[in-house]
Amino acid sequence: MIEILQSLRLTLLNTGYAKLGTSWNFDNVISPFTRMYYITKGTAKVYHNDGVYILKPGYIYLIPSYTYARYICEDYHEQYYISFLEEINNGLSIYNFKNFEYEVKADEKSLYYFKRLVDLNANREIKNSDPKTYDNRPTLLDFIKQNENLTTKEFIETQGILNILISKFITNNKLPKEINLTNSNLNQILNYINKNLHLPITIDELANKCHYSTDYFSKLFLQTYGIRPNKYIQTKRIERAQLLLLTTNDSLEEVAQKVGFENVSYFSRSFKKHTEKTPASFRKEQVNI
Repeated sequence: MIEILQSLRLTLLNTGYAKLGTSWNFDNVISPFTRMYYITKGTAKVYHNDGVYILKPGYIYLIPSYTYARYICEDYHEQYYISFLEEINNGLSIYNFKNFEYEVKADEKSLYYFKRLVDLNANREIKNSDPKTYDNRPTLLDFIKQNENLTTKEFIETQGILNILISKFITNNKLPKEINLTNSNLNQILNYINKNLHLPITIDELANKCHYSTDYFSKLFLQTYGIRPNKYIQTKRIERAQLLLLTTNDSLEEVAQKVGFENVSYFSRSFKKHTEKTPASFRKEQVNI
């Protein structure tokens, strides 16, 4: 396990300080990189991983890669922000260990690390806060290339700060002693599922992406994640639907379509099976909380 953790690679994309108002309002954001925030003034909201996080001063926040999220600022807030790529051996993601918090009270050194990262990486700020302007391959490659402008000292210190900051969100120090690296390409399958929940996804399709037989893929998925692939996909569809019901005014038909259900009737039955509530009652209860 130590060898795997030693292979963790964190690649800085952006860092800066932003003063943001009501235009900081973005839906359906799914990025291949991690975001991290330190809030200094005001408040905002981020919806992700089936929860709502109120961004407030004195806390740091983590939004993992390939996570559906919605960002809302109803008035004004100021933040230090960082975005970076993360990867460990053979394409595995550290987030698959599922031992992360997404909101952590900042300690006395947290603000220093955010400020220091900005100082080390001058002119690495995002020019436009709308993810559509920078969440694309050509722009991300340009961000990555900017790391070549760092001196050896700056690069090593940058890596150290990123490692320290991400470690603050790890709540369980006991990681698996062994990980079967032959299963690592399943990590790419999880990313594919999360990005394509609006589409029909078959087990045959996923198995083909791994160059496995359907039967072997299903057994390997169950062995690795403790859940059958079909159930995993269905669970992720319902989780996404809950977030859409909570954060948008989309009709039930629109929500069903966005999470890959062909019709509202099937969507409602599946939703109730997972949550014991209909989509309409779930939305009504949440609005009235």
